[in-house]
Amino acid sequence: MALQASSLLPSSTLCITKESKGIAVKESSLFGASLPTIHKADFSLSFNKELRKKLSIGPIKAQTAATAPSTNQASSENKKTLRKGTAIITGASSGLGLAAAKALSETGKWHVIMACRNFLKAEKAAKSVGMSKENYTVMHLDLASLESVRQFVETFRRSERSLDVLVCNAAVYFPTAKEPSFSADGFELSVATNHLGHFLLSRLLLEDLKKSDHPQRRHIIVGSITGNTNTLAGNVPPKANLGDLRGLAGGLNGVGTSSMIDGGEFDGAKAYKDSKVCNMLTMQEFHRRYHEETGIAFASLYPGCIAETGLFREHIPLFRILFPPFQKYITKGYVSEEEAGKRLAQVISDPSLSKSGVYWSWNNNSSSFENQLSKEASDAEKARKLWEVSEKLVGLA
Repeated sequence: MALQASSLLPSSTLCITKESKGIAVKESSLFGASLPTIHKADFSLSFNKELRKKLSIGPIKAQTAATAPSTNQASSENKKTLRKGTAIITGASSGLGLAAAKALSETGKWHVIMACRNFLKAEKAAKSVGMSKENYTVMHLDLASLESVRQFVETFRRSERSLDVLVCNAAVYFPTAKEPSFSADGFELSVATNHLGHFLLSRLLLEDLKKSDHPQRRHIIVGSITGNTNTLAGNVPPKANLGDLRGLAGGLNGVGTSSMIDGGEFDGAKAYKDSKVCNMLTMQEFHRRYHEETGIAFASLYPGCIAETGLFREHIPLFRILFPPFQKYITKGYVSEEEAGKRLAQVISDPSLSKSGVYWSWNNNSSSFENQLSKEASDAEKARKLWEVSEKLVGLA
């Protein structure tokens, strides 16, 4: 039987551990009599040799605990375990949104709320790319309905999850439409979905983002190169142009007013481009109004040309056939959905991309950089006016 004496305090009480047939028994007394307190300094002289002999035990090994933990112990104890973050991604049932949700979920550090119009489609999509159920939740959201946006916010809050990142990604595109379609609230559908629905969602969930204690609190609105007229793609007709916002101020309902933001004739391709300018202006206005106060990083991005995205499903068949090889071999701007998703996931979670008020892009080496927005997409006065008009349209004024 071996005996261990441990000293756990600066002046500690000797403890004896008997080991017999694999069973350890710790005693604080011996035959009904308490052992004397033995100080570290004179431990070796204090234990009676004769007593050891009677107990048939070998030499005693004394162990004393340090008064302060070692450097490694201290750093280990002080290191906080970061909780899993929660990111809402709109339009996560396909394309860029799904790819980003997959990339995030695979890290095991994020739970993704897939905010989608088609619940069943989103569930099937998540399973098809191998997302683990513990890392995502599908919630219904129709951005073309302001009531649906409000219901989504209420449902999310009932889940009692924290909100750490909001990604406004969903978009619709009707490049060949000859006549406008309208949302449940009577707005031209492209602007209603891509801008107004996201604007209301962002405003309502801002309070939730403010409460987050996550180190990567961010609000991201996906932009597009097609809305930037300082680029070659942005100069392909019809070019984005919000004008003086007279059509937006009139309600975009096509009844006694234009369905286009600038008040002009309807053009499906331009309506999409205009909505993306609104997205980039909105991001900058959020940055100006709330970054300093809240510490939340507000950003936009263009992840590259995803030539095979479902966003082009309304385009003519010939375009869908020729556009991918054109981007791969002529412009060299082709980016797969998977790669684009990883780039969006970077903007969501990478500490090096935490700067607020930035429009992120990637070069041919897949390195991120701060890109420049066009004159209109960076017009602070237009951003302020867009904010105020949008507030009225979604019922926040």
